[in-house]
Amino acid sequence: MGIAPSSMKAAALPLWRGPAVGFEQPFEMLEACHERVQRTLALLQRLCLHLRERGCDEDARQAARDVLRYFDQAAPLHHEDEERHVFPPLLEGGDAPTVALVHRLQREHGEMAADWARARLPLMGLAEGRLTGFGGYDEALFEHFAACYAGHIEMEERLAYPPTRGLLPAPAQAAMGQEMAARRGARPR
Repeated sequence: MGIAPSSMKAAALPLWRGPAVGFEQPFEMLEACHERVQRTLALLQRLCLHLRERGCDEDARQAARDVLRYFDQAAPLHHEDEERHVFPPLLEGGDAPTVALVHRLQREHGEMAADWARARLPLMGLAEGRLTGFGGYDEALFEHFAACYAGHIEMEERLAYPPTRGLLPAPAQAAMGQEMAARRGARPR
């Protein structure tokens, strides 16, 4: 049994399989993306354990490729969704604490992108066969990356998505979903 779940295999969208959620429900899609982030970070954690217990094998290299694919392709699209559709209404219509929250979330997007640039290097080495394991520094990078995402997701889902949803009428949410789908080369259902 491998460490990469079958749901991490090729999909029409970068690592996306969400039959119950479509782009016509953009906030549910954003939350489903967060679930995917958490599953991919769990895969990264299992990969580290696998390497320590069993060493490097094709399952490990494939898991590294799956994590790379998600955070290289799908995660930036998700952040762009938020930058384009969630944050602007809050910046325009929010009170001072809400605006401060949005600035913090935007700053965290940049910090997570920088953290990913560092964290992807050992994963790339493993995926390409140049490395056979991770050192303590690498695992600390992964842990920091996962912890940043956990706090970030919690704030977005609890403090950013609900008020944005309330500010956007149904036609604006429909346009949001269509734009999200178009950037991914997909059609809404």
